[in-house]
Amino acid sequence: MVKEKLPLAQVARDLGVHESSLHEWVKRARVDASGGATGVLTSDERQELARLRRENRILREEREILKKSRGLLREGVAVSERYRFVHAEKANHPVRTLCRVLRVSRSGYSAWQDRPASTRAKENEELVRVIERTFTGSRRRYGAPRMQAALRQQGLAVGRHRVARLMRGAGLRARRRRTWRSTTDSNHTLPVAPNLLARPFNATELNRAWGGDITYLPTGQGWLDLAALIDLCSRRIIGWAMSDRLDQQLTLTALEMAIGQRQPGPHLIHHSDRGSQYAAHAYRNALTRIGAVQSMSRKGNCWENAVSESFFSHLKAELLADARFPTREQARSEVLRYLVWYNAERLHSTLGYISPSRFEEERLTIPAVA
Repeated sequence: MVKEKLPLAQVARDLGVHESSLHEWVKRARVDASGGATGVLTSDERQELARLRRENRILREEREILKKSRGLLREGVAVSERYRFVHAEKANHPVRTLCRVLRVSRSGYSAWQDRPASTRAKENEELVRVIERTFTGSRRRYGAPRMQAALRQQGLAVGRHRVARLMRGAGLRARRRRTWRSTTDSNHTLPVAPNLLARPFNATELNRAWGGDITYLPTGQGWLDLAALIDLCSRRIIGWAMSDRLDQQLTLTALEMAIGQRQPGPHLIHHSDRGSQYAAHAYRNALTRIGAVQSMSRKGNCWENAVSESFFSHLKAELLADARFPTREQARSEVLRYLVWYNAERLHSTLGYISPSRFEEERLTIPAVA
């Protein structure tokens, strides 16, 4: 390995030996220009090296098993869940290694394997298959709460803890949120509006309050800027625009789309941060034309635009956490696909775990109270 130009320190770490010992072995193995060395390891040194290689291979295998079985060693996890993992992985790793890493006996696993599956175990196996299909359909976006809601919509009444346990045993983990840079430029001399929208944003009617914000999306060609408008009653994305330029036209395009789709009446409250794109004259004039009243968060207070911030956080966690877009056009396509899915299918916790589109359909079919 050292002759193949690998750093000696790295080889020592990989083999699990002390660097000075490896240095001595290498020195002995090299042919001395004066003819004083043979370049051959002794029998004891060859045996020791073989032993270290075996130990290193075993350690790597154990680390791989632990990574796959994350959560199964937690307190409270049933031993049968570990047996199921051993059964699923025995084609990839020796059973004795799996049992040792998961702290179960081989005899116990053998007895479990020979025992007829209980009714509960069969139900869990079928439930895991449904969970895996639903998880794949959500593009790995659903954690236990949304998964439970999705299963109930399929007619399966199952508790959240059971869903979480089965997802953990199957190695299904929802994508996590990441921290992203801010887009707000509030250092301008344009007029700003007071905050007319009190938290927690409980708009009770459609087209009474909209929330807007901007974010950056990374691509191989540079940043792609995304502006979005949300109906704060249904949490539906009603207007959006994407561009490689963060300017006034970006937010104005999203606003024009929302107005065209929704045709709002007067007294609409439009809420955003104090960014220059929302304080621009053209944007304020567009709101005035439809009779909308502008509202803005206080400077430096992201909580007052929490609905928009939350949407962007979910978008980046569920779409961008593992994705890499070589071009802006590819990013546009994927974001558009996500927005359509978000409105039509994504289960929203604020709406009682139904999608924004379904929420609006149900809201529009409720008869008016006399």
